[in-house]
Amino acid sequence: MKSNKKTSLWTGSIILLIVIITPYLLYIHQSIPDSIENYETIFGVIKGGHYIRVQTYIYFLLSKFVPLLLLTIWFLTNKHWWVHAIIIPISVYLFQLFSVINDSEKYADEVDFIYTVPITAIVVVILYFLRSKLAIYIQAVDLKKEMEENMKNPKKIG
Repeated sequence: MKSNKKTSLWTGSIILLIVIITPYLLYIHQSIPDSIENYETIFGVIKGGHYIRVQTYIYFLLSKFVPLLLLTIWFLTNKHWWVHAIIIPISVYLFQLFSVINDSEKYADEVDFIYTVPITAIVVVILYFLRSKLAIYIQAVDLKKEMEENMKNPKKIG
């Protein structure tokens, strides 16, 4: 029982830390020098590609990644019935992220909606799989809260 509480605390803390840190990712592009076309990192070389400057490329990349990450966390941790409506913005941001990464796309935000349908289908399958794995834990926490409430305030029969 204590192991489950500890795991739940760690998982919740990690998710909270990600949610708190994520908006700061939008400002990483400001730390990159303005006129560089190739940027050397420990992960490899980042090239500006179609955007020419690396700073512009990182700005567009993270402006699509941050909302995608936050929407995905929201979808996976939400327990309400309307959570499925979040799938559409997730798929649109995912498609826009792919178009930013793909250098052959001339305009990143000019996306035909019909192209998002196959991506949405794949995203829905993956997200439902992840959600089904997390749903057990979300329901267990709700059941535990309800049981504790019933133990504190027992209902009298008769």
